[in-house]
Parts: sequence; structure tokens; C-alpha cells
Amino acid sequence: MKKSFKRILIANRGEIALRVIRTCREMGIQSVVLYSDPDRMSQHVQLADEAYALGGSSATESYLNQKRILEIAQRTKVDAIHPGYGFLSENPIFADNVQQSGFVFIGPPAVAIRSMGDKLAARKQAEKLGIPTIAGTKEPLKDERQAGATADAVGYPVLLKAAAGGGGKGMRIVHTPAEMASAVRAAKSEAQSAFG
Repeated sequence: MKKSFKRILIANRGEIALRVIRTCREMGIQSVVLYSDPDRMSQHVQLADEAYALGGSSATESYLNQKRILEIAQRTKVDAIHPGYGFLSENPIFADNVQQSGFVFIGPPAVAIRSMGDKLAARKQAEKLGIPTIAGTKEPLKDERQAGATADAVGYPVLLKAAAGGGGKGMRIVHTPAEMASAVRAAKSEAQSAFG
């Protein structure tokens, strides 16, 4: 069933917000955007039909603040929420919360986000479906020593990726064995801070 919208809240910023605003305009849909304190004069704020302050300057205080985003969505009476990419676009809890709050989540269903969010599960699903994959692991690596042994077997350079996460967070290109330890620490830290 095709659903038509009158108002969409864009839970993102920058170029992706601008693209969604342009598309909304072409489709005769009102665009509602959000902004952090540093983004208050950004182009997406200027071009949208309406703009609302999230407050805060970090992503955690603003574009990742699900409660505040949903409060603004309720107050502005939008029909749907478009997460753009990055930020909350790959968060199945947010997708569920959007729907439970009575809005349409413009993106894949939460079940798909969950299944693709775990990169090892996604790899196994691709292999099960006969989709070619590149050389790598099917089980999580326990530590930098195991990561180094796997990279030695596969051959450098390798792409080290946190099993959970998305949007490029927790991912590092490792060119030599000497880079492995710091790459593992950085990938773990980044994935932890971005996705918990």
C-alpha cells in the first residue's frame, strides 16, 4: 500500500538533509529539520520549511538523541521520519521507536537493520544465499593476536571491521602487521562510543 505524506521530519544534517529536502519539495511534501547548536546556521536549516533546535553540540546530545527527536516529531505532527544515513539510520531500536510512536520510518524495517547490523551474521546470510564474499572470518576475532594471524593468512592490506556498527564506524584499513594492535584498539573504541 502506497502511503502519501504531507510532512517529513529529517533526522540528519548537511548534504543528506539537503537531498531529502529537495526531494520533498519536488513531491510537494513539507520538510521539517533538526539542528545542533553548531548547525543552527547551516544550509539545511535555511532551506527546510521548518527547523527545530535539538540543543547540544555533540552528536550524542543532538542527532543521536532519540527522545528529543521523537518529542519534536510529536509536536510538529509529521507523518514520517527520514533518518538519512549514519546517525540513527542503522539503529533498529530507533526504527521500532519511530513506528511505536505512530510515525512511518523511511528506511528498512527494524528486523532487516538488526540482521545486517551484525556484520558476521550478514556475512553468513550472504553466503547462505550464494552471494559471493571476500576472504575473511566467519567468527569474531578475540584479540589483536588472532586478528594478526588472520591477516597473515589472508594477506595485507586487510579491512578490520567491528562486528556491530555501521556507517563506517569501527572500521580500519590495516596495511602492515605493525599497524594491527592500534587498529584493533581504535576500531573497538570507535564502535563502542558510536553504538555501545
